[in-house]
Amino acid sequence: MKQLLVRSLNLAVIAAVLLGYNTVLDRREKEDQIAQLSAELETTKLQKESLEAAAKTTQNAAASEEAASDASAADTDDTTASPYLDGTYEGEAEGFGGMITVQVTVENGQMTDLSILSADGEDSAYLSNAKDIIPKILEAQSADVDTISGATFSSTGIKNATAEALEKAEK
Repeated sequence: MKQLLVRSLNLAVIAAVLLGYNTVLDRREKEDQIAQLSAELETTKLQKESLEAAAKTTQNAAASEEAASDASAADTDDTTASPYLDGTYEGEAEGFGGMITVQVTVENGQMTDLSILSADGEDSAYLSNAKDIIPKILEAQSADVDTISGATFSSTGIKNATAEALEKAEK
């Protein structure tokens, strides 16, 4: 009888541990989903801001074209079509482990360089993977690119910091 009682008690303890473990796993999964949705919301906000900026740029470009049609053809060049002023601009945003600061270089109205100035607190493995977003941003000439799988928060930080820098570069 004593062995039956001990075995029953052991079985109850094992069941309680398994139930607790499953609860912890469910909670972590929900936290991960919340973090992913938060990153997607931030990306959506940036896309909206980018679209608004593009609309503003289009309006400004239309006004510039109208003004350019009044000016002589010799005074026009290709840089008036670019939404960015030449220069070096910095932006920062929250990454996985802290603030990420980037520097964007604009030449002839085009992004020519994007570098990470600081990423204190970022996990080196995530940051290393997240850096794969830099060529995508330069190719698209926009921060509106897909994040890097496996380094979502770090790459979102780079995107958001780049978007902030590009806002400073807008004409």
